Amino acid sequence: INQGLPYSLSQAGLPMGLLLLILVAFITDYSIILLVRGGNLSGTHSYQSLVQSTFGQIGYLIVSALQFLYPFIAMISYNIITGDTLTKVFMRIQGVGPGNILTERHFVIMMSTLLFTLPLSLYRDIAKLGKVSLLSMLLTLAILITVVVRAATLGPQIPASDDAWVFARWNAIQAVAIMSFAFICHHNSFMIYGSLREPTLSSWSLVTHVSVGSALLVSVVFAAAGYVTFTGYTQGDIFENYCRNDNLATFGRFCYGVSIITTFPLECFVTREVISNVFFKGELSNTTHVIITLVIVSAATAISLSYDCLGIVLELNGVLSAIPLMFIFPAACFLKLSDGRWFCGENLIPSIILAAGVFVMIIGLIMMVLFPQDCSHGAELFYCTVSNTSVPSTTSPNSGLQFINATQNVSIF
Repeated sequence: INQGLPYSLSQAGLPMGLLLLILVAFITDYSIILLVRGGNLSGTHSYQSLVQSTFGQIGYLIVSALQFLYPFIAMISYNIITGDTLTKVFMRIQGVGPGNILTERHFVIMMSTLLFTLPLSLYRDIAKLGKVSLLSMLLTLAILITVVVRAATLGPQIPASDDAWVFARWNAIQAVAIMSFAFICHHNSFMIYGSLREPTLSSWSLVTHVSVGSALLVSVVFAAAGYVTFTGYTQGDIFENYCRNDNLATFGRFCYGVSIITTFPLECFVTREVISNVFFKGELSNTTHVIITLVIVSAATAISLSYDCLGIVLELNGVLSAIPLMFIFPAACFLKLSDGRWFCGENLIPSIILAAGVFVMIIGLIMMVLFPQDCSHGAELFYCTVSNTSVPSTTSPNSGLQFINATQNVSIF
């Protein structure tokens, strides 16, 4: 589950956001199959080798850089989430007040790195992280249930923002970047394809349809439940929206924090593999393995300690790496290997996907620079007050607050 999905619906508008989420899932499904078709046409068995065979060494270096950038920025976002979520979990421990060191995000990030993510990242064999990955999947179910329950119990008590149910908003393209970050899984497609008992295109298509379809179902439920609870007040990290004294949300934060800590080493493994393949021909000595891991983890931790706005990090990763890896390269490789003309026959959909990817990437980057998203990290929102509070009403959650007198009785149980 990507905790930024409800925020993407806030950017796009609920109906348009759900349509875009379905569209991104379709492109994910189609482009993963395109990758394998391109591999079959070129006789290659990895994403990097496919790009190298079609676009040469320059293409290989570009896709390698993107495959490094995507998990590296993901590691930064995971640290930000750890600092955001676990500090609020520790606040619920009796005797831990606002000034306690356990409520300091920098301390929490450093401790989680030294005690958990760095030791796990030092494993050379990704298979040893199998049990950790299973735990992460189980925690995902608990997180989904938490958000759905709160949509039913807390959502009706929070006044909807103005234009909460508008069909679409002008910055919907920025939402596509976050959605793409949530769905990208192309870097390990060939590995999974090769592990099938019958590695045929038909069996691969079935596996892809089932996997992406189930991911879409979970994503739609999670995104919609999160957005309808908080409407236009939805933050880049959905757990930033829940009140600090909400016990169920605290449980969800704990599950999410643990899930993120267990996912971090998998992303580190990918970044290290890219460096190994590009600079060391796929072979790392024990000393080099440790040094590279320390450098990667230290760099990600340093950036996450200095920056804490998750929504912008997710959007940046989507625009810079997820969209090229999902939209542009799979379609471009297939079109270059195909004998047909662009926008004709079986090349029609790949051509549209390629054009859409270039458009979204360029416009997304421009909009990120011209219209950076607001970030209210760590702030308790107005509905968390229990009684006799001035409740803010807005024409837009990001356009400034206008205060009206009201009595707000919000239950968090």
